[in-house]
Amino acid sequence: MNILIGQYFSGKSPVHRLDPRIKIILTIVYLMLVFTADKAVSYIILTVYTITLVIICGIPIRLMLRSIRPMLWIFFFTAVVNLFTVPGNTFFSIPFFKLTVTYEGIAAAVSISIRLLLLVEGASLLTLTTKPLALTDGIERLLSPLRKIKVPTQEIAMMMTIAIRFIPTLAEEADKICKAQLARGASFESGNIINRAKVAIPLIIPLLIGAFRRADALAMAMDARCYNGGKRTKMHEMKITELDIEASAVFAVCAAILLIAEFAIEF
Repeated sequence: MNILIGQYFSGKSPVHRLDPRIKIILTIVYLMLVFTADKAVSYIILTVYTITLVIICGIPIRLMLRSIRPMLWIFFFTAVVNLFTVPGNTFFSIPFFKLTVTYEGIAAAVSISIRLLLLVEGASLLTLTTKPLALTDGIERLLSPLRKIKVPTQEIAMMMTIAIRFIPTLAEEADKICKAQLARGASFESGNIINRAKVAIPLIIPLLIGAFRRADALAMAMDARCYNGGKRTKMHEMKITELDIEASAVFAVCAAILLIAEFAIEF
């Protein structure tokens, strides 16, 4: 199983010890910076920052790179779309298909691929270094001001965490069903698009049935434990420490450098 979003990688690094609220806020700002970046130097800064975080967390780089494999088709599709649709100076053309590749299209394809890569790795780092329960508590605390307008923040936080938590579980189950179908002679890569869609039905239906069964079992377990979504106490109260302040300061400096390179310096 290659999907890392939703999994927790045990460790005692400074990133693991950060307050979950701080990590969630910094991750959101990081994702905003990824969307803001448009220059090569900005992507370099973000890439160096991300790799540094991975090393500090003690997460094997091979594991992080392997997690990209399920997303390669998205990278390829978006890159190809940008490659042939962005207008500009012609690099080469394919007259038979009436397609033109421009220098601007190549730059856009590379840019969107790097951006998607950074988005996936940034989201993975959040879940890899934060326990699901801590992530739930962090989201709930950040949404707590919305309680004044009767927003069920506890239920929203729980649903978001359960959704993230079951991403790797569903991916593992899909992999098992796919292997079982292949062992029975199914082929998911031969034929045209319509035939592939028909072959995928035996994969999708068992996956959906399993997801509904798991959701029903989870609901029954929560009901048996008298879960009602009301206000509850915490075994470990979250506190902002010096480590959180230092990490936020380092991130702010990196963000400032990126914004200066993006908007104030001409390359």
